[in-house]
Amino acid sequence: MIKFGTDGWRAVTGDTYTFENVRRVAQAHARVLQRQGKRRVIVGYDNRFMSEHFALEAYKVFKTLGFEAFLVNKACTTPMVSFAVKYMGFDNGVIITASHNPPEYNGYKIKDSFGGSATPEFISQVEEELQKVQDIKVENFKPEYVNVWGEYMREVRGRINMELLSEREFVLVHDAMYGSAIGTYSHALSGTKAQVYNIRSYRDPLFGGHAPEPVERHLQPLILKVKTLSADLGIANDGDGDRIALVDERGEFVNAQLIYALTLYHLVKNKGLKDGLVVKTVSTTYLADRICKSEGVQLKEVAVGFKNINEVILKEKVIFGGEESGGYGIVDFLPERDGLFVGLNLLELLLLKGKTLSEVIGELFSTYGEAYFKRVDMHAEEDKKQKLKELTKNPPERLGGLKVLKAITLDGLKLVFEGEGWVLFRASGTEPLIRVYAEMPSRAELESALKEAVNLFN
Repeated sequence: MIKFGTDGWRAVTGDTYTFENVRRVAQAHARVLQRQGKRRVIVGYDNRFMSEHFALEAYKVFKTLGFEAFLVNKACTTPMVSFAVKYMGFDNGVIITASHNPPEYNGYKIKDSFGGSATPEFISQVEEELQKVQDIKVENFKPEYVNVWGEYMREVRGRINMELLSEREFVLVHDAMYGSAIGTYSHALSGTKAQVYNIRSYRDPLFGGHAPEPVERHLQPLILKVKTLSADLGIANDGDGDRIALVDERGEFVNAQLIYALTLYHLVKNKGLKDGLVVKTVSTTYLADRICKSEGVQLKEVAVGFKNINEVILKEKVIFGGEESGGYGIVDFLPERDGLFVGLNLLELLLLKGKTLSEVIGELFSTYGEAYFKRVDMHAEEDKKQKLKELTKNPPERLGGLKVLKAITLDGLKLVFEGEGWVLFRASGTEPLIRVYAEMPSRAELESALKEAVNLFN
């Protein structure tokens, strides 16, 4: 059965993910667009196994049905397809990718006319149409290509202070994790004094044997390279380039919560972007609350998942949105996560401050208070699922020595303590897990809060 998840359809190649099913999904997608009177579509693809061939089949379906369709001229990132829809005159877009999923997966992401992920309403229409798709006749059209990379890079460089990035030499290590962000930083920083060292920068459909997800356990090659070169910074992107992770000048992994806070700080404090909302998910840092309060910017908290941030973007004026998993959108540019654009903004911040990443984090902590974050995943037996339901209905008044000031049930159960420290319990929507998130003002308090939180289920 073909079912779209939080951001597109993903399935195992050779099992559900086949040429026939890709053609079926493309036909259903095309029929929905026809009803809306939309005619111009771009089809992109990543570095996964056979992605360019699956993209060609989707392209042929659109052409057979009379669409003005184009293929990207080489593997690209997801935000590049979103960019093409918003800035290059396309009505809609597709990228063949499974993002940070394991190597055996591939997928089909739809990008709507506003330049971001398709709305749940649009996806529902595609799923409905899928039930009606019968035999598909596809004509063998010769591909028409479009260069998205060039246009995208011109726009990105035009939105970054390239003079600032040319003021002094710095060493950056970029880890593309074998994905389609290969070469993006070298391209974007050409002509500056940046020395970019690229690692895992060739196509490997097996992604080195694990998912191309930029989490600490997968980033040892980046950490080692930063230390070996005494680099100023290490940046990693996931398989389709919409997520980012950082390693500081000491070779220390920087958690995604701090990336959110640093990007937000730069946008509102240094770039003066204050006219609009900031959106975060319920699992995202309390530093966002403090920065927004200090700068007089309104903050909105939503359920986990970038689709929930997108819903706010479509209804209200949003400056910035992001989540704990490493996806951040600077909405003035794109209503979409973009690992390159966020990374370049962070380089701007470091060069503007004239400080190392660890020094800027220290400054952030001294201004807004310290924050330490960790997530633990517990296997969810039935009794643990039931326990979470009970806790959500009747939240505890204390967690160990911590007094609960408020309980938030927007998505799972979030217990907020004095000093804005918090613990969040959520059942995973994709795996048999209960995720326990915690953020506290010190490492000792963090470990203590997590221990108490897990003990609730024992």
